[in-house]
Amino acid sequence: MGEAVSDRLAERTILVVDDEDGVRESVREILTDEGYRVLEAATGAAVAEIVRKERPRLVLLDIWMPEMDGIGLLKEIKKMEPETNVVMISGHGNIHTAVTATKFGAFDFIEKPLSLDGLLLTVRRALGESAAIVHEPKRKSGGARRRGSKPKAPEMPAYPLKQRTLKKSVVISGHGLHSGIRTGLILHPLPANSGILFSGISADATVPAHLDYVGSTGYATSLRGKGIVVGTVEHFLGVLHSYRISNLLVKVQGEIPILDGSALGFCELIEEAGIQEQEQEWPEIAVDRPYRVETKAEESIAIEPADTFGVRYYLDYPKPVGIQEYAYIFDGPESFKREIAPARTFGFLRDIEKLERLGLVNGGRLSNCILLDNEKVINTELRFPDEFVRHKILDIVGDFYLLGRPIRGMVTARMTGHSDNIALLKKIKKGMDL
Repeated sequence: MGEAVSDRLAERTILVVDDEDGVRESVREILTDEGYRVLEAATGAAVAEIVRKERPRLVLLDIWMPEMDGIGLLKEIKKMEPETNVVMISGHGNIHTAVTATKFGAFDFIEKPLSLDGLLLTVRRALGESAAIVHEPKRKSGGARRRGSKPKAPEMPAYPLKQRTLKKSVVISGHGLHSGIRTGLILHPLPANSGILFSGISADATVPAHLDYVGSTGYATSLRGKGIVVGTVEHFLGVLHSYRISNLLVKVQGEIPILDGSALGFCELIEEAGIQEQEQEWPEIAVDRPYRVETKAEESIAIEPADTFGVRYYLDYPKPVGIQEYAYIFDGPESFKREIAPARTFGFLRDIEKLERLGLVNGGRLSNCILLDNEKVINTELRFPDEFVRHKILDIVGDFYLLGRPIRGMVTARMTGHSDNIALLKKIKKGMDL
């Protein structure tokens, strides 16, 4: 019995490394109240001996230590005990510091002042315990059907799918297209039924990738909730949709990086992490009947029942784009990576001044978009003759993941954008009582 208790305490042993007495005391009190065994170190010199002797499951490590850089300590700890998770703590952190720490083996990165919820959430994830991070989107209340209301239409049978997360955490850096800020992503696996959650560095508050939390759709799709705003989510969500990733914590600073203007880098990031299938089932949303949105005479978007997911898009822009039409049928992530993911965002030189006045495209570079004048593409070679229409399909694939599950249905769109995509999703949500 005594040995079993000793083993359990060893599994819940946490080393707190910080030169501030007040920080160590606060963290110790919080974690002790939760039943953890807490060790402390005020200097980097003491860390190696404690790690070697006590072999803690988790180290909470201040990145700014007076004697030794926290990144250097991180490397030492991972060299001595590769299986010990290390969470870096900083009062002056940003997404780039967090990305650097993660690249060197840190499990996660959180900011001071520490919040109770954010600290406990990170500790539980690092120890493989239930993270209690599930965030249900706002839904209509249930109960008996109101008199005179339509009965709910039966859904088409959904193909059985398993939930998925990543096998390991991965990171990527870049610039925000509209904000211009240096940004990045840190992707962490999550347990089943957690959903796709966006957060800041400390993850003390999250916003789900769900239609209910769409903040704006002008030139890009953004999410907003609990003081968190995440911009330009569509390319990244298109990849998660196509790779069927259902549970993921996405740490980001303000805006998803634009990379080269396409989704190809996000595909490679997911493949680098590897996909972990989970036991819980995850049915598709099988569209039950046609839904349609028309905004102007030449603009419309609709979806109808189908055996798989697909998008037909018709584009008619001024020269040098012209008329382009493409039909994409989803046939696994390989088809998405081959046909849609490489297509880059594009813009006309004549529109740049207007966008700048609106505070947009501050991160636009010749390397992250296709730029056109009145006659030709002026900064790159096209990856496809019809790259423009394929990129519009990429936006739809991403926006259509905001119902929280893969969709089965055939989308037909003509000259539409993010606002139209969201309007159609709202019709589907209401019509299918999702």
